[in-house]
Amino acid sequence: MFTRREYRERRRYRSDPSEPYWKQRGWQVSAAFLGVVVLLSGIVALTAGRGTADDGASSPPSKGPLSGPEMKDGRPDGCRTDDRHGDVMPTSPPDDVDWRALGGTRVPVSASAGPTLTQGPVWWCFAHTPTGAVLAAHIIPSHMSGPDWRTITQEQVMSGPGRDLFVFKRSTVRDDAPGSARDTGPRPDAGSGGSSAASYAGFSVPAYSGAAATVELLLKTGQGYATTSVALRWSGGDWKVQPSDNGALHTPVKAVPGTNGHLLWGV
Repeated sequence: MFTRREYRERRRYRSDPSEPYWKQRGWQVSAAFLGVVVLLSGIVALTAGRGTADDGASSPPSKGPLSGPEMKDGRPDGCRTDDRHGDVMPTSPPDDVDWRALGGTRVPVSASAGPTLTQGPVWWCFAHTPTGAVLAAHIIPSHMSGPDWRTITQEQVMSGPGRDLFVFKRSTVRDDAPGSARDTGPRPDAGSGGSSAASYAGFSVPAYSGAAATVELLLKTGQGYATTSVALRWSGGDWKVQPSDNGALHTPVKAVPGTNGHLLWGV
């Protein structure tokens, strides 16, 4: 016989959700593991099988420029950036910013802050400065909706349990999933049927050292503004994303009333 307390405890455990994690509302709403591009798309639409593992369409990870040995100055072969400003925080976006299409959205690039080099799918060689970290925070997560996400993860995401969990979760979603950024482009809320474009509007750098940085991204949607933060580490001579313990490449998105505290891209 069970006591009343034991009976309540057994009922509580039995009532816990038993369906796969990809069917649970908390998982679908956050969808953070897919990076900023899918984040802008809202709730991720999974495959028709709802949890069918990666069918092999993704390109296997390949050895990239950040897998080789470092040079004497600590940078990979061929990588040179303008690091004269050191740890000085930016007061405006770089003067030489250009915008390029990537993963269904547009991302900022800079001849001075990076990425100054590309090799295959990898856009790399960011300045060892707060501005270089800002560019990396925009670009690295934006690669994660495409077929080369495994290579980007291996090259530009810090290794550890967080990265392993990201790979596990990302593998459950097809690269060409209906409603993903590759399919329709960025949308602020796939669940509401809205079609207003979302874009990167600005940034701030709440924390920075030569070894680590936190970059807050300001997003502009049809409903207003929202923010999310990306943690980065300086490793192997370039900036890499530091995933959280739960496999997310950025913090949950939250709505904000305006642009206060952010430097605006002016686009």
